[in-house]
Amino acid sequence: MSFSLPTESAKGRVREIELGIGDKKVKVGGENVLPFHLWEGEMPNRPIIAAEVYDEVIDEWPAALTQALEGVINDPVAWAKKAQDEWGVDAIALMLRSTDPKATDASADSAAETVAKVEAAVSIPVIVYGTEDLEKDAEVLKTVATKAEGKNLLMGPAKEDNHKTIGAAAIGYKQSVAAMTPIDVNLAKQLNILLTNLGMEADKLIIDPTTGALGYGLEYTYSVMERLKIAGLFQDDSMTQMPLMGNVGFQAWKTKEAKSSAEDYPEWGDPVKRGIIWETLTGVALMMAGADILILRHPESMRLVKKLIEALSA
Repeated sequence: MSFSLPTESAKGRVREIELGIGDKKVKVGGENVLPFHLWEGEMPNRPIIAAEVYDEVIDEWPAALTQALEGVINDPVAWAKKAQDEWGVDAIALMLRSTDPKATDASADSAAETVAKVEAAVSIPVIVYGTEDLEKDAEVLKTVATKAEGKNLLMGPAKEDNHKTIGAAAIGYKQSVAAMTPIDVNLAKQLNILLTNLGMEADKLIIDPTTGALGYGLEYTYSVMERLKIAGLFQDDSMTQMPLMGNVGFQAWKTKEAKSSAEDYPEWGDPVKRGIIWETLTGVALMMAGADILILRHPESMRLVKKLIEALSA
């Protein structure tokens, strides 16, 4: 007797969003199935990997990272080029850490210059992220949007309290927006409503539901991503049909399991492998929950996740 896999067809589809322009353009989303349920529908665009690049590294990073990033960790342009040319990533996620008012407090103009240099140096899309300081991010991203007019950068995080400034700048200067809410389906949907009411096109929005790392809130993020995806696909909810983003590297590498030395915890094994595994498992879990964009920090994590994507897509 032959066996046929049971199938469940979705009523809705995730919007297909373009990042970048021209030859730099990459598409995300577009699926009408849960992640890699290819027997039930289609995923025209597989999840993409964005390399996390900082304009300033002010934390003490573990040796696993400093060794992998030797020679580029203090140069965001060289870092971005290496990520593109050697690691084969699909996008660059430029983190404007220098603009943090609690740290260096670099100017918006300075940040915009860095964005311009990185954008000009690579042939893949650029994601630009602030530090989650509401006022400073609004100022910085408005300046970035102005000086990169028409580049279709993905800018964020836009939150409820600064979405008008960031959204208006994105509309006026033809950029896309990553809308961030604190791990809650209804809040994510509401922020999308606010941004579209402002005048943003729905196909210029990405949902950043906030990421938790393995052992530190991953189950909450997984649940919310899965519920957002189900609402968009099976309830045909237009305000949850935006692609999802997982900001994995930032969360995974601040856990004690990823950054603690062998001297501190000898029973935990090789700290280099441990950190990479922590980031990789977090990224894979969120990809299976529905993330269309994964921001990763270690090149080996990028390689492993990319290998899995290729295997699941075969």
